[in-house]
Amino acid sequence: MSDVPWLRQAAHAGALLSTLGAVVWLSGLPFLFPSLGPTAYLFATQPSARQPTTRRVVGGHAIGVLAGLVAYHAIAGGVVITASMAPATTAGLRLAASGVVAVSLTTAGMAVTDTGHGPACATTLIVGLGILSTPLQSAVIMLAVGVLAGEQALLIRLA
Repeated sequence: MSDVPWLRQAAHAGALLSTLGAVVWLSGLPFLFPSLGPTAYLFATQPSARQPTTRRVVGGHAIGVLAGLVAYHAIAGGVVITASMAPATTAGLRLAASGVVAVSLTTAGMAVTDTGHGPACATTLIVGLGILSTPLQSAVIMLAVGVLAGEQALLIRLA
């Protein structure tokens, strides 16, 4: 498989997310969420690049979660984005503002701490838009990121 890079990369990304998929299935908790896909992709396709280091991945997602929680609870607490929100509502404005503030805070936080990891901006939107915005859900997000980073370290050692 090593002579077919795209197949090795696909298997690597799939292996990274398989454990979390099993945890979702067994626990019912949201251990898989959209920003883990790009993180797994970076781990699988650019393992020696600067962005997908454990420090940047865990740090970036942690900043994203914290920024999302701050923005959401300060601006849009209690409102959750849905596919059929009415236009020009106060709730919609609060969610939009929360998302913008969350990404701005995440960008600043990652720049100051040198933990830049693009997929963390998706995490901050997941939290800042009220999709996964409780303390338990935030802990699950960080636990899932930690598991993913740990799996990456293990796969690199085994390779």
